[in-house]
Amino acid sequence: MTGNEIRAKFLEYFARNGHKIVRSSSLVPANDPTLLFANAGMNQFKDVFLGLEKRDYLRATTSQKCVRAGGKHNDLENVGYTRRHHTFFEMLGNFSFGDYFKKEAIAFAWELVTSPQWYGLPKDRLYVTVFREDDDAEQLWQSVAGVPKSRIFRLDEKDNFWQMGETGPCGPCSEIHYDLGVEAAAPGREHEQFPDDGGGRFVEIWNLVFMQFDRGENGTDTPLSCPSIDTGLGLERVAAVLQGHLSNYDTDLLQPIVLRAAELLHVGYGADEKTDTALRINADHARATAFLIHDGVIPSNEGRGYVLRKIMRRAMRNARLAGMADPYLHQLTGFVAELMKPGYPEMIESIERVARVVREEEQRYATTFQVAERFFHDEARSAAAGGVLAGAAAFKLYDTFGLALDEQEEMAREFGLRIDREGFSSEMEKQRSRARASWKGADKGQIADVYRGLPAVEFIGREVLESPVEVAALIVDGEDGKERLEHVEAGEAEIVFPSTPFYAESGGQVGDTGLLLDAETREKVAVVEGAWKPTPTAMLQKIHVLRPIHVGDKLVAQVDRPARFSTMRNHTATHLLQAALRQVLGAHVKQAGSVVEPARLRFDFTHYAPMTADELAEVERIVNDQILINTPLSTDVMDLDQALSTGAMALFGEKYGDKVRVVSIPGFSKELCGGTHVEQTGDIGLFKIIYEGSIAAGVRRIEAATGFGALERFQTASGMLTKASQLLRTTETAVLEHLDRLLTGQKNLEREIEQLKTKLAHQQMDRFEARTLNGAKVLSEKVEGLDRAQLRTMVDALRNKWGSAVIVIASVNDSEISIVSAVSKDLVSKVQAGKLAGDVAKAVGGKGGGRADMAEGAGKDVAQLPAALASVYERVGALL
Repeated sequence: MTGNEIRAKFLEYFARNGHKIVRSSSLVPANDPTLLFANAGMNQFKDVFLGLEKRDYLRATTSQKCVRAGGKHNDLENVGYTRRHHTFFEMLGNFSFGDYFKKEAIAFAWELVTSPQWYGLPKDRLYVTVFREDDDAEQLWQSVAGVPKSRIFRLDEKDNFWQMGETGPCGPCSEIHYDLGVEAAAPGREHEQFPDDGGGRFVEIWNLVFMQFDRGENGTDTPLSCPSIDTGLGLERVAAVLQGHLSNYDTDLLQPIVLRAAELLHVGYGADEKTDTALRINADHARATAFLIHDGVIPSNEGRGYVLRKIMRRAMRNARLAGMADPYLHQLTGFVAELMKPGYPEMIESIERVARVVREEEQRYATTFQVAERFFHDEARSAAAGGVLAGAAAFKLYDTFGLALDEQEEMAREFGLRIDREGFSSEMEKQRSRARASWKGADKGQIADVYRGLPAVEFIGREVLESPVEVAALIVDGEDGKERLEHVEAGEAEIVFPSTPFYAESGGQVGDTGLLLDAETREKVAVVEGAWKPTPTAMLQKIHVLRPIHVGDKLVAQVDRPARFSTMRNHTATHLLQAALRQVLGAHVKQAGSVVEPARLRFDFTHYAPMTADELAEVERIVNDQILINTPLSTDVMDLDQALSTGAMALFGEKYGDKVRVVSIPGFSKELCGGTHVEQTGDIGLFKIIYEGSIAAGVRRIEAATGFGALERFQTASGMLTKASQLLRTTETAVLEHLDRLLTGQKNLEREIEQLKTKLAHQQMDRFEARTLNGAKVLSEKVEGLDRAQLRTMVDALRNKWGSAVIVIASVNDSEISIVSAVSKDLVSKVQAGKLAGDVAKAVGGKGGGRADMAEGAGKDVAQLPAALASVYERVGALL
């Protein structure tokens, strides 16, 4: 079976057994800051397992794309050196949300793995492990699957107990292992038996998690009312088994990429282990790179982008070790997209975009490596006396410049040095601690206990903006965190209604604001400052309480209509903008973030160059043309897969359920969107771009205004133009021409001033009388009317004129003292320009410093300047 057939058979098997096939989620976890990347199939169902989200099915199956390259699950350094470690891999899984449990999960797994109709693995090569206390699982493997007791082994928590976090859902797990045979064992370990073998003969292929407890803060495990199932079968591992290979890299999922990498690097595969390792690293990392960039991650110096950059640079430096100095990785990522097309057809859409991002990073890396070499040579010269390159320097070369330790050691040998490996390891551990701390900070993303029991809330704000509501819960900040109260007298609070017209912040659209009114008197009870979702189903309004509110009170919820309608105009305009950008710039444009609020819209998108004035004007024209056409919007609710099959675009950062809203502007735009929109495009009124710029490599940002916001901007600009024409005493149409003449005249005047200043400087230089101290010319003077740049020119000219000289010159402009000092090279061993500038600056209440031959300073105490300059002669005389 091919890898694609193995994936398809898995999904088909569970679909036949009543499971809903669910698409893989993005590698960037939606609304879950606790995760760096999606690293398991259960990630997208986390809220379901926690009881915070309901799906319209109780059984699911997925093929989830995963990356493990940072945090707790970090396989990066092992990739390429072992048979089974990867940064990118696929996890096949089946899930039960309170439906079936151990008996059915075991039966499903055993039938799929062993039945000739499915995978057909020989039973006598399979072993099973269970948690040491899980009598049920051991008995079920025997009674349901017929596994002999001699092939079932009990292991401890480390191997066979799973938990989602320090607290929360957890439970025992059971693993299926396959015996690859004696030939797979490490040399000398051929006769070791399962499960004590550490030599690679037995490979775990499937892990079945029996989620049956809720672990409390005191460590107590309480049985869950609805036990669930979460399993994970590694596609690459099972493909190796079914295709008769010892290494995942020999399967049809990875071998073609390895061989394509060999072509690009102009080397063979199989002749040299060092080169083979480099090729395996490149094959794996090309997959991770292609999928991460497709899902919106861009190389950077922090967070997910930093991990992506490390993955890419690890591939590049290993390619360089194999003899490739030219950019190549962008071609390999394109090959990955073509190879993965059967399972992930959407990858084809981003081939060009991914290639551009990778090519830019390759060029950046080439420059960085040159800097790294210079840094290494500087450190090596400093370390020559002791024979050891400091661990801190080695780690900087590794972490900042991407220079592998073994590569550094090869370079060090040329200098007769060795690397301080202990110091390097110490710095590495510090970095890991920092990385763990940075993602541990995401614990803020954990849901507070007070929100867990909140009822599901119905959003009715598409139909009405004012509605009677009943207070279901009140929450305030207490001394020990959030707490629920029966009433709130005044101040800040959060309030829950069974149904609400307030839109909760989501998908880039800000939450609604408004008022809560007394149901009888219509008096203001509270100001609504925003709305948000603490869980997928609950919804809160943030309020400022004006008079006491009790649980059970009947109120009227009133959304701020002008603000909501302005937001709706901006949201619909965002959809028009994305479609227009794709028309003007190309299909590579993809949303990379957005903010929709009453005053403006902000849209981040993938593109590689600043937009020209003509491109911006054309985008504006297209959007406003759609507004003038006044097309009615249509909204349909459908299955996610159905929506995507119709060509609807998914938006960055949005977490979609199985039922989605598809917002269409017929003939122009179709997107998945849960936000609020105008009824027809003409309601937007006017669209105006007010900013375009870069926010990251390959990511641009546009800000725009619509409706009254665009009108206000037009009125402001028109008013400024009128004012400018009045000040210039010309007509509005002639303002630019008049300004051009003024600017040209100003440049001419500035040129004349510079010429006069230069003439003045030469006149002052002619009157200077330097002192001769021990054969050197020494000058410490104040000059008039020169800026810092002119001072530098002056001291340089004097130093060249006199040959052996020490010069300090200061000038005062608007009570600011500028100081420049210079020392000829023959004297820098005795006199330091930086020290002189610093001493003079300190004497006049400022600071200064710089190189030994040229330095600068500044200060404010003009009265102390003569004495400070005079002291230079005595100081320099003593030094000389």
